[in-house]
Amino acid sequence: MGQNGPLPSLLSSWTSHDKIPFQYNRMVKVVRVITRLNIGGPAQHVVHLTALLPLRGFDSTLVCGKVDSVEGDMSDYALRYGVTPVVIPSLRNSNTILENLQACVALYRLFRRNQPEIVHLHLLKARTLGCIAARLARVPLVVETFHGTLFNGYYSSLGTRLLIILERWLVRRMQGIVAISSSVRDELVRWRVARQEGIAVIPLGLDLDRFVRRDLSRGRLRAELGIPQDAPLVGAVGRMVPVKGLHDLLEAASRVIHQHPRTVLVLVGDGPQRPFLARRVEALGLTGHVRFLGWRTDLERIYPDLDVVVLSSLHEGTPVSLIEAMAAGRPVVATRVGGVPDLIRDRETGLLVPPRDPAALAAAIQELLDDPGLRARLGAAAQPAVYPRFTVARLAEETAAYYGALIALHVGNREQKL
Repeated sequence: MGQNGPLPSLLSSWTSHDKIPFQYNRMVKVVRVITRLNIGGPAQHVVHLTALLPLRGFDSTLVCGKVDSVEGDMSDYALRYGVTPVVIPSLRNSNTILENLQACVALYRLFRRNQPEIVHLHLLKARTLGCIAARLARVPLVVETFHGTLFNGYYSSLGTRLLIILERWLVRRMQGIVAISSSVRDELVRWRVARQEGIAVIPLGLDLDRFVRRDLSRGRLRAELGIPQDAPLVGAVGRMVPVKGLHDLLEAASRVIHQHPRTVLVLVGDGPQRPFLARRVEALGLTGHVRFLGWRTDLERIYPDLDVVVLSSLHEGTPVSLIEAMAAGRPVVATRVGGVPDLIRDRETGLLVPPRDPAALAAAIQELLDDPGLRARLGAAAQPAVYPRFTVARLAEETAAYYGALIALHVGNREQKL
């Protein structure tokens, strides 16, 4: 990894509980780059790190590209936490060579101007262009975070092989590699992108306090939508893209509603698949049973009223919607994919089902709707499983400690060469 080969023992033995003592005589400059601040876990992750790391000795700047119109923009979320990103318009989810070149040049100029000690990269486009720009700008330490991988369910077999070659090339040019879960780390190892001893696992950190105080918001969503208190209410939160498996959820919902005719399914989010999903609702005869709520920033008003929260994804890293729902004490049903088993112990803190299996998904939802005691037990166990494990304070502390380890290693290597 990087120019010095695999990370020496200082980092290979690093764990999230270590606190590396390191004295700074000034603030250490960090430039954090993410492809775009679209709604989701990565955007929240970088906003919280940018906001909190200055309190721990790191002067952080957040750089991002433009958000596509159907994705949902979290720029207002960043401003709420006092973070004003530097926007590079050409750094976006685009495949045009000209825009990629423009973004790379813009990042190079920004790195040369700011002279950061650390550049930390998030999401594939930012990791690729940011790595090239940082190496050209001679940034001392370049770090990348894997919020998940794209090796399953995203590209053709040829596309996946090319992606793996690219990821291996990038890893060799990094001084630090972070995975947000042990499942993501294991997948990187399985595909031989990186060695296990060179990957630090630092889980997501989210603002969960607003979900923990869920009783303050109970009843508001049902009142807003005109849904009786005794009608079963099932919900899913996330982007409307194929990998989220929402077509399977609609198939499952048709089975559930056959057994529980008063059930309502709310879908919170948006995306390019929404028109297709709306047509499926009509084709399945679910009109009146499914409500599309679009993007919502008041999720603390939504989760408390849901009897069951569902994740039907075909692949995941660490799903934010599950963490939020569990923090709100909601019983959850989720597909056993990616980092989901890191969050949920089956039948202890939620129910796990196979992906691409609407019948199994429906059976799990029906089991919870039929058994209030099971719902209550799983909901009560869910909150301590994620809180305070996934809080922003823990994220900032562990990231600062990891930076300290990288800097100490870098200084030690430099002194050995002198």
